[in-house]
Amino acid sequence: MSTRIEILTMCMVWDKLHGKVLLMNRPDRKGFPGYIAPGGKVDYPESIVDGAMREVEEETGLKVTEITYKGLDEFCDPEQGLRYMVFNYLATAFEGELLQNPPEGELIWIPLEQALNLPMQDWFAERFPRFFNEGTFERSVIWEKSTGQTLKETFKVYSDKVLQ
Repeated sequence: MSTRIEILTMCMVWDKLHGKVLLMNRPDRKGFPGYIAPGGKVDYPESIVDGAMREVEEETGLKVTEITYKGLDEFCDPEQGLRYMVFNYLATAFEGELLQNPPEGELIWIPLEQALNLPMQDWFAERFPRFFNEGTFERSVIWEKSTGQTLKETFKVYSDKVLQ
């Protein structure tokens, strides 16, 4: 069986000055309904970080000017030969105006401490705090889509303490 790899990004946009994050309310017809950070597929041959910044601009109208890599969420399904990799970023500086008619769903700025009260997918609620924690993370899940069963999960947080 051949392996198929899909590379995606997710980028949390954080207005630190006002203590708010930008989320979009994805409708059911788009998949993953509920509130979520901007993101999507990386176009070949663009770099992963360029893909993250492009997705933010396409979905929100904002141009990212400062971005930090936060970690990797990886999902593997041996039945399908699929490896689905989501590279996560935190944007802390940006310019521009929000789109009036965003393509992926309504955009809202919400205080960071209130964001988890919004309706969202369980996996996004679990990932949300990781954007704001020290260091970077790596999560790998091997699961069977047909049964919905997790076969193995690995989670690791990395710090820069080795450089100190």
